[in-house]
Amino acid sequence: MKDKPIPRPERLRHVPRQFSWIDQRLVRHHHIRGRSPEALALYLFLCTVADARGVSYYSDSAAGKLLTVSIDRLREARAELVAAGLVAYRAPFHQVLSLEPAAAGPPASAPPPRTGEVRSVGDILRAMIREASE
Repeated sequence: MKDKPIPRPERLRHVPRQFSWIDQRLVRHHHIRGRSPEALALYLFLCTVADARGVSYYSDSAAGKLLTVSIDRLREARAELVAAGLVAYRAPFHQVLSLEPAAAGPPASAPPPRTGEVRSVGDILRAMIREASE
């Protein structure tokens, strides 16, 4: 078996207390609210084909054929799931993420928001230290 990289190792999924292949918090915590049918189908597909760490590899064309959606729509659905924090994607691997609250701070791949404000390196470091101590 191929060793697959884990895009977000801090978000490995675990079998929840209630026995269910699909975590009930997906509904209870409203993660599915506002999601498109294609995004929900892709999420279910990824949950089904993922290994114990939530990682899977299916090409866009293979997944699109199985889900009967176009490549463009599949990519839109994936972007929707990534934006919702339900899936991580690092081509060609998908990872179904844990529904546990993420650790403090943005995901490693997300850059800090830009404000357009010019600040000194010292101000930025002081702000970072202050945020870390809170």
